[in-house]
Amino acid sequence: MYAGVRNQALLKQAAVATIYLAILALFRQVSIQHWFPLVGLHVAALLLVPYRYWPAIFVGDSIWLAYVSLTCLDEFGPLWAVINLIPATLYQAPVVWWFLERRKLFAKSEVSMQGLVACALVMATISTTLTIGQLQVTRLPADYVIQYGDLVARILLGNLMGILTIVPIALVLHRSLMVVDGRCVTWIRQALDSRFFLENAFLVAPVLGFLGWIGSRNADAQSAAQMVMFFPVILMALRHGWAGAAVAGAMASLGIMLLMPTRNDPATLHAEAVVAIAISTMLMVGDRLSRLDRHAKDAQQEKDRAIELALRNATLGEAQLRIAALAMDHMRDSVNQTFDTMLSRLRILQPVANDAGYRRQVSATQERIYQLTDSVSPSQLRERGLPAVLVEGTLARTLHEAGIRYWCDLRGPVSFFAQPLQLAVYRMTCEAIADALIARDASDVLVKIRCGSRYGGWLVLMIETKHQAERAQRVDWTVAHRLRFGATGLGRKAIEDRAALFRGQVRERTLHHGRRLMVSLREPYPFEPSMECANY
Repeated sequence: MYAGVRNQALLKQAAVATIYLAILALFRQVSIQHWFPLVGLHVAALLLVPYRYWPAIFVGDSIWLAYVSLTCLDEFGPLWAVINLIPATLYQAPVVWWFLERRKLFAKSEVSMQGLVACALVMATISTTLTIGQLQVTRLPADYVIQYGDLVARILLGNLMGILTIVPIALVLHRSLMVVDGRCVTWIRQALDSRFFLENAFLVAPVLGFLGWIGSRNADAQSAAQMVMFFPVILMALRHGWAGAAVAGAMASLGIMLLMPTRNDPATLHAEAVVAIAISTMLMVGDRLSRLDRHAKDAQQEKDRAIELALRNATLGEAQLRIAALAMDHMRDSVNQTFDTMLSRLRILQPVANDAGYRRQVSATQERIYQLTDSVSPSQLRERGLPAVLVEGTLARTLHEAGIRYWCDLRGPVSFFAQPLQLAVYRMTCEAIADALIARDASDVLVKIRCGSRYGGWLVLMIETKHQAERAQRVDWTVAHRLRFGATGLGRKAIEDRAALFRGQVRERTLHHGRRLMVSLREPYPFEPSMECANY
């Protein structure tokens, strides 16, 4: 059993080494002046491959270097061939481990672009040092003169460009595969359907290709074309964060490198430096934008969860109020039964007694209980919908009985909204009118509702109260105060709290003889006309 497990582990190591060797051979064929993608492959492999497979990386690298040493033995000499057998990944591995473990390059499933850029700079420096060191033991022609200043700058910038081009796009591919648990078919399907792929394939790539064509055909426009290639990178960084900057930056850097002249002059080195700085900057800016966007989404999710919890609590509170209303409704029926029982016994003792006064008192008591029940939990709202309650319900009757002029204007599919929103509109209407009546400065009340089903469902409530001195003298304020049963007495504060449950806003405007309160609300649930509401 132990031998089987060991053999399986060795097979996995051999598979990783073979795959890495094949990719290494493929990258070795890519030879572009000023751009060394092989260093980027080394860093990407060490970053993404688990530690247990690092020996396979070293073995694969050594096999390839052995082939290169044998091929170039006669040209560069035996000493160079022996030193070349030591893989660069062996020197780079401790640095990568330090960035992964100490600098937390991949902390909390996020990539630190600042750490990645620092790692790229260190790795480019190490690779440049190894290259210069190998150059010291290389057999060169006697008249070959090395300009170390230009050579070090060119190799350093080439290594840095290779890392900044290959590693970020490798991280994008790796993270997207991790999302689908490595299922390639699902990954391809999601990638082809994503806006990220479509924008890169049909927007960024054609624009960069067109700019590259212009730069290759016209030498005077070459520098301008290279500079303009950064604009798609900036656009993708703003839209998709560091991932957009990585993919667009890889394509842009490839195009810029292809347009660079083959000569190694100061202008070419300056252009390489600008490209490296620009890609590093856009990666860090994109990372910052991604973090800000993620924090904003997390904050919005927290807010949505808080609103959802508050809505559930409000629904629970309304359910408890409905139970209390049912209990009061039973009490109203028991008052009538008790009165009939007492009256029947009174007739036995005094057959000629006049019970009209008693009946009026009982009727008034039952009416008060009904008003209280309806204010606690309006039954008409559940049975007939919000329009019937506002136009013909207890609110309208109470205001007319008190001598207050009342209009209600509703336009839009009010009854199609969810029951919690309709109930909130009714509560806010009662709250605003009761607040005005308590101050005795409302003889005219106008309620307007405008709503629609677009954008998930929206509703605007306007309550306008005016004070006409002549009409206010005829208002029965004792009757008007019955509306206080349906209000909390908190006034605008209660209205703002209810509006916040539906992502609403409250605005108030003072009129010449009154005030106007406007509340905008959003449907918290997907707008779908329910069969229960569609009957009205």
